[in-house]
Amino acid sequence: MDQLIFYLASILAVIFVFAPHEFAHAYVAYKCGDPTAKMRGRMTLNPLKHLDPVGFILCALAGFGWAKPVPIDPYNFKNYRKGLFLTAIAGVVTNYIIAFIGYLLLLPVMYYWTSGLYELWLFFFYFFRNLFVFNLSVFIFNLLPLYPLDGFRVVEAFTRQVNPVQRFLRTYGQYILIILVVESFLCGIVIDNTALYFFKYFDILGYIQWFAVNILGYPIRLIWNLVFGLGVPPLVFLGL
Repeated sequence: MDQLIFYLASILAVIFVFAPHEFAHAYVAYKCGDPTAKMRGRMTLNPLKHLDPVGFILCALAGFGWAKPVPIDPYNFKNYRKGLFLTAIAGVVTNYIIAFIGYLLLLPVMYYWTSGLYELWLFFFYFFRNLFVFNLSVFIFNLLPLYPLDGFRVVEAFTRQVNPVQRFLRTYGQYILIILVVESFLCGIVIDNTALYFFKYFDILGYIQWFAVNILGYPIRLIWNLVFGLGVPPLVFLGL
């Protein structure tokens, strides 16, 4: 039952990761002069318009994934480089804000929950915890300079249109991403079901997630812990 609750909470949390992320891309692109995403129905919070089935499942299971890229035409931007850069980072900035809110909602569940219904408590615990962790993970994951992630768009904004590095990242980026996510997922299975704990040292995305939660997420945890009178949080959070 606990595992079922975990997966239900994870699936719901993923919706609150990708739908606002992609909406932010579309909205900022529109404000910068490109109506492409709006005309194609992507300037919406409807998750069905944004979710990529493979990326959605991988995020729910491993904490990393992707949505369908929002279509943009950077030549419509009033300022090409500025518009491309702002549109690229809009999604991850939104993820960080949601992580900020997610941790705020997690603390009352962890420390002030008074209801005796364990299953309901567990659902909200997993949901807000994953809202915090997944948004931070997608924040750092999307800044990897691999197509079709936002980090690739940032590279595009500050480099020449045609160069061998950009061409390589565009051609092979998606394959590298799939390998990284699958490798992380398989390492997790081995660690959870065997005594081969040394596999955690091969989990590349595990290091990235640790950095996201413990370094990028530390200011969020510090602020809200102090607000709630919980003191300075430790570096390691929830076993990550």
